[in-house]
Amino acid sequence: MTMQSILDHQILSSRYFFPRRDGFDEPFWVENGDVQLACYYKEKHPDAMTVIFFHGNGEVVADYINLYVPLMDQLGCNCCLAEYRGYGMSSGDPTLVAMLSDVKAVVDALQKPREKIVLFGRSVGSIYAVHGVSVYPDIAGLVIESGIADVYERIMMRLAPGELGKSNEELFHQVQTHLDAEGKLNGFKGRSLVMHARHDSLVDLGHGQALYGFLPEPRRLKIFEKGDHNDIFSVNAGEYIEELRDFLGAF
Repeated sequence: MTMQSILDHQILSSRYFFPRRDGFDEPFWVENGDVQLACYYKEKHPDAMTVIFFHGNGEVVADYINLYVPLMDQLGCNCCLAEYRGYGMSSGDPTLVAMLSDVKAVVDALQKPREKIVLFGRSVGSIYAVHGVSVYPDIAGLVIESGIADVYERIMMRLAPGELGKSNEELFHQVQTHLDAEGKLNGFKGRSLVMHARHDSLVDLGHGQALYGFLPEPRRLKIFEKGDHNDIFSVNAGEYIEELRDFLGAF
């Protein structure tokens, strides 16, 4: 397959993504060209909202089947757990830009009205949830948890542009072309909720605050005083669930 962007270079992908190959029963298969995505989806509430969840790096759909699926059921919503290429049972290899097109494939496969869809991105999954609302600005809602506002910063933590045969300016231009969170969010027409731990040691709070700043009203920013990047839910479970209940209950 032809590389869509220097951001899909194997060196960058190998340092940015940490896929695992855990499986589960009865995947909801989504096809996008020559890639098959092993997502999870079982509709329990035909007329309710459907939350499409994009997990974090080093995580897989199987990690969330016994957590978010019953949680969303409790909140009266359907839950689709989106899987990335190269993760879980999906085919292909994870790359920053090529994976953007997988978002549309997942949304379209559900065949749900846009006003019944909420996109939910955790950590690296925020990149893809944010892209989703740029493709479908009329989607009802967006939840970002521990999200990434500046992908260029995250890339520069992992490599020097010269390793890809590019200058800093060329790499920055590619990020702005494909992964500009501000540009992708400013046309969103739905409701949004941004959640972040104040003491997140992996993706600092400034990212969550920036994402909130990019979003139009109606929007809400919830900063949790306890917890870190990977235990934000477990440490704040009660508050976290109530935030989701209030947000999803508004539709």
